[in-house]
Amino acid sequence: MAATVCRVGSTVGRTLAKTRSPILLSLRRGQASVSYAQSLLGAPETRLTALDNGLRVASEETGHATCTVGLWISAGSRYESERNNGAGFFLEHLAFKGTKKHPQTALEQQVESMGAHLSAYTSREHTAYYMKTLAKDLPKAVELLSEVVQSCSLSEADIEQQRNVVLRELEEVENNIQEVCLDLLHATAFQGTPLGQSVLGPSNNARTLNRQDLVDYVNSHYKAPRMVLAAAGGVSHDELVGLAKTHFSGVSFEYEGDAVPVLSPCRFTGSEIRMRDDGLPLAHVAIAVEGASAASPDIVPLMVANSIIGSFDLTYGGGKHLSSRLARLAVEEKLCHSFQAFHSSYCDTGLLGIHFVADRLYIEDMMHWSQNAWMNLCTTVTESDIARGKIALKASLVGQLNGTTPICDDIGRHILNYGRRIPLAEWDARIDAVTPRMVRDVCSKYIYDKCPAVAAVGPVEQLPDYNRMRSAMYWLRF
Repeated sequence: MAATVCRVGSTVGRTLAKTRSPILLSLRRGQASVSYAQSLLGAPETRLTALDNGLRVASEETGHATCTVGLWISAGSRYESERNNGAGFFLEHLAFKGTKKHPQTALEQQVESMGAHLSAYTSREHTAYYMKTLAKDLPKAVELLSEVVQSCSLSEADIEQQRNVVLRELEEVENNIQEVCLDLLHATAFQGTPLGQSVLGPSNNARTLNRQDLVDYVNSHYKAPRMVLAAAGGVSHDELVGLAKTHFSGVSFEYEGDAVPVLSPCRFTGSEIRMRDDGLPLAHVAIAVEGASAASPDIVPLMVANSIIGSFDLTYGGGKHLSSRLARLAVEEKLCHSFQAFHSSYCDTGLLGIHFVADRLYIEDMMHWSQNAWMNLCTTVTESDIARGKIALKASLVGQLNGTTPICDDIGRHILNYGRRIPLAEWDARIDAVTPRMVRDVCSKYIYDKCPAVAAVGPVEQLPDYNRMRSAMYWLRF
């Protein structure tokens, strides 16, 4: 049963994206492959419908025998207070412990009999409950999802049982140093604001959250205008809209006393946090500046810039022939075990940064070359760099969309972030429009002479002083 009903962890660093289109699978006779341009033109349309209560229904029909359907909600740790931080994550654990109509055993049997996979995740701004199943079982899947979201039993016995599970999971996360490092990065970069809170919340809250706290959280945030019912695969949009009307028309769109939750602005603070532990074999270090919001026009040039920096892992082949200059340096100088350029975008801000894992004696060198890579983006990026970055970014966007579940996740998050699904052809056109001058200007806007946020965990004695790292955010040029 564990393989059938499960949860996805709080890090939604996971790369969820798009399914293989029938256009890609039904190759013309005698044709060995489909070109990139053909794959863009052949991508199915995403249809969008809004119900009377504000809930949106979006789907992409590919004709597959399977489908993924789920509910994406604008709710996460950013919508929580210090007192109830972790409530969304706690609810995720309770989601499949039974509903008012189906006790846990009956719910598991229903999912098992369909051969389906029921899962959920919570991030800083989104919560998702979704199911992958055969296309013919779509009506039953939507019914079960509606029960999980609207009629979760939240019994006292289940809450106490899951409290111990959550506490054990919090202990396990402490052993995932990358998770700890990135949570600390958010905590120092957005200190004093809800975006600085972790998705899991503090252990003290896990011990004290009660049933009323969870009920209040659901009543405050699970509102129809903040929900998207998304589906991808062998689905009919008209059928999905009919099912949504049947099962989700009763979801409230009103707030008690008109108290509509308003997100407070999240202030970025250039700062650092170090958690030195010389007992760990490797140091995890992350440096970031305030990035662009999800809907910002600067997002695409920054994506191209991150593709130019790229990523590296010791398990990669290629060695000194890797396309990324920073990756080649990492190989030749043995600077690190791995690094990754990242951009976490939120509704009104973002974090643009580099995370690396290095030996304690190479931290200073790796930090120097990471900041040097940023300065190159701001000042000397070339046409060939841009061309390489564009190709890598396009390949990543298409490659990530490799199943009905990634596509469904892409649809749900796009509708919440942009109000529509941005098609691959539009992403492609926006990427093609990026020029070296645009990357230099946008990177100068976000990176050049800005105060960074730095988080470091492990044997980090060699990490430079913050003032020195701040002084490396600009070049003295004559």
